[in-house]
Formats: sequence, C-alpha cells, structure tokens
Amino acid sequence: QVQLVESGGGLVQAGGSLRLSCAASGRTKSTMGWFRQTPGKEQEFVASLAWIGDNAYYADYADSVKGRFTISRDSAKNTFYLQMNSLKSEDTAMYFCAASGVPGGKKLRSRTQYAYWGQGTQVTVSS
Repeated sequence: QVQLVESGGGLVQAGGSLRLSCAASGRTKSTMGWFRQTPGKEQEFVASLAWIGDNAYYADYADSVKGRFTISRDSAKNTFYLQMNSLKSEDTAMYFCAASGVPGGKKLRSRTQYAYWGQGTQVTVSS
C-alpha cells in the first residue's frame, strides 16, 4: 500500500513558478508520476520518476512541460516534488501525484499503470 498527499498548489501569474509536493508512505520505491486534469478532459501525463536501482532514477516528461518542469525526490523525507517554472495559462489544472507500486518502470505515461493516487492539488495560472 502507498499513501500519497499532495500540497503546494495555488494561484500564480504566467511566467511564475510553483513547487508541488507529494508526501509518500508505504512502498515508495516505485515509479512516481504527476498527472493533471482539467474539467471535461482526461488526465494527462506530466512527468514520472522511476527508481532503477541503487541511487539511480530515470525522469520522463511530457513534451508540453519538458524544459520547464522538473520532477525530483527527497529520500530522507520520502517526498516527491514537481518544480514548475515558466508557467503558462494552459498549465492550469488539478495536479495528481501517483505511484505505480512497483520499481523500475520507465516512461509510465498511462494512468492505468499507476495503482495509487493522491487527492490532487489545484494549480491556476493567470495570464
């Protein structure tokens, strides 16, 4: 079992930054992902971080956020982050943290590949 709690969302102007946090407990040596969703649309993959052994991780990003967003983790705090820079109005969404529950899965971009989900945190970017 994995429990996930997101925080850090809010209102920010276009061009600004936010850092989302995902506090994890349980089996956390698994691929962690961030997804986002706007009303009426399906959840969209944003980024993932796969533990691939020892202290090695593999990060994957959607093209729409590559170069602007960074996924990372603090092992001591068992917390995952999504640093979002150069935010655009189209980044406005509810953001969800997810865990696959198994290690080693690179490029897990489908929501069906994740077994555990947080409750979501709202990000609103004003133009």
